[in-house]
Amino acid sequence: MKNVAKKVIIYSMVGLLHVGVFVSAAEAAAPGQNEPPRYEHRDEHRQRELEKEKERRLHEENVYHEKQMKRRPFESKKSWHERQKKENERHEKAVREIMRMGHR
Repeated sequence: MKNVAKKVIIYSMVGLLHVGVFVSAAEAAAPGQNEPPRYEHRDEHRQRELEKEKERRLHEENVYHEKQMKRRPFESKKSWHERQKKENERHEKAVREIMRMGHR
């Protein structure tokens, strides 16, 4: 009886070792485990923050542009139109820069 108990214990231990080795190998070979972790939520958060910043800057630029386009007291029509032309060019350039934010 002692020999049977010893054999059962030994075979059980050997069987457990085989199962342990198999489980370790199976986990190491599992697909997707070797890929780097993804930080999509960080990218989405950064994108939302960037969009908010764009909206804020675009609003500020539009308010400034509207203010600059108004005719000033004692300003001649000719100088007002020249200033409007320069302001329109400056405004278009500023809007392009704002819209390009984050695409570098």
